[in-house]
Amino acid sequence: MKKRKAFVYGNFNILHPGHLRLLKFAKESSDYLIVGVNSDSIDKRANLLNEQIRLESIKATSYVDEAFLLSENVLEYIKREKPEIIVKGKEHENMQNPEIEILKSYGGKLLFTSGEIGFSSLNLLQKDFEINNSFITHASEYINRHKIKAETLRNHVNNFSNLNVLVIGDTIIDEYITCDPIGMSQEDPTIVVTPLSNKKFIGGAAIVASHAKTLGANVSYVSVLGDDENFKFTKSYLKELNINTFIYKDNTRPTTLKQRFRAQNKTLLRVNHLKQHNISKDLESKIIKKIEQSFKHCDLIIFSDFSYGVLTKPLIDKISQFALKNSIATVADSQSSSQVGDISKFKNMDIVTPTEREIRLSLNDFESGLVILSKELRKKSNPKYIFTTLGSEGIMIYNSLKDELLTDNIVALNQNAKDVSGAGDSLITCASMAKTVGASIWESAYLGSLAAAIQVSRVGNIPIKKDEVLKELTF
Repeated sequence: MKKRKAFVYGNFNILHPGHLRLLKFAKESSDYLIVGVNSDSIDKRANLLNEQIRLESIKATSYVDEAFLLSENVLEYIKREKPEIIVKGKEHENMQNPEIEILKSYGGKLLFTSGEIGFSSLNLLQKDFEINNSFITHASEYINRHKIKAETLRNHVNNFSNLNVLVIGDTIIDEYITCDPIGMSQEDPTIVVTPLSNKKFIGGAAIVASHAKTLGANVSYVSVLGDDENFKFTKSYLKELNINTFIYKDNTRPTTLKQRFRAQNKTLLRVNHLKQHNISKDLESKIIKKIEQSFKHCDLIIFSDFSYGVLTKPLIDKISQFALKNSIATVADSQSSSQVGDISKFKNMDIVTPTEREIRLSLNDFESGLVILSKELRKKSNPKYIFTTLGSEGIMIYNSLKDELLTDNIVALNQNAKDVSGAGDSLITCASMAKTVGASIWESAYLGSLAAAIQVSRVGNIPIKKDEVLKELTF
């Protein structure tokens, strides 16, 4: 039986998750996948990496059966080899595609895809079966590509102590209730457990402030909490860390509490106690006045938004204008898990860190590939850099500045995560602090990824210490 061949071609300067999704789709649509990597002779200016490096990267990919350097016009190759299927990115669907006429002549098909949103590569799945003495591994190809030195990263981390950081956003208390599983109820199909112990952790924007403090910065924190026992818990916790707190009470809402019932290292159930309405105009005015009076000499403002009503649009706009006027760096994370947020409401940020779902929700686009999504978010809200977080796939970095790589990606540096909650908080904190002390965007993203790898290695949101990061900077 004749094998159905699929053909994909391109430069493949950096093999990011968007490429892997396209290759996975192409392989699943055929029996045999061939990839043509444009040689340097076709367009050397567009190829930032040597053709052999780009070819080896494609050959090492699980989905590819055959790869070669394409040094002729691609249309001539298609006419001669007649692949049954050609696969291109979704962004090409409404463009002129000269392959169509040739494919029609012999009955071939042209398919467009952005890949599956819930994708996990075969390479990542295979890592589950590898024995690794260390849970954290370094991305050597990325490090070599950007000529990153461990000593330079250590210097950046040590310079965190020079920073004045303001964190503003939604406070969350995470409560972990450890249970003993008894069995199945005889009355109805319900799992029965007995609570054994409970432990509370600071979460949301409060953990971002805590990370910034334990990483070495001088930190101030602005938030709105309920008039309840978790207000006292939060204030006491942050005071112990020596964080300057400006916490406002709102008796129309409880402090957001997220309970996780766990047994045998697995979460059985989550219960959220919260209200999501916006804070009052009066509270908005008080917060804006406090920031304008007290934080003109701040180096970095981190917006940590969980869409629970603290970061209203007027508040974001006023603080952003204040930051611009006083040359303060700004970064934002707007999370959408059980709620719906919008990362695009943060305009002109230095860094934003959406998940793939969050960037798609913001743009109402559930078809385009990752690079196109980043370009569209750039047009809509003008961030300098976008770190799209992709779970076990790591992060994709989109760089808006010219004369550098447009995109790159860092694989997840810890494939044995115990608890993924809080990974994004540690990423944005460490990465934005690194950028503010003068690290390149590639160094900043790597330090953020390393912080996230440390965070997911333990259960619960525990502030990351500077020494923990420095300890891992050996490569």
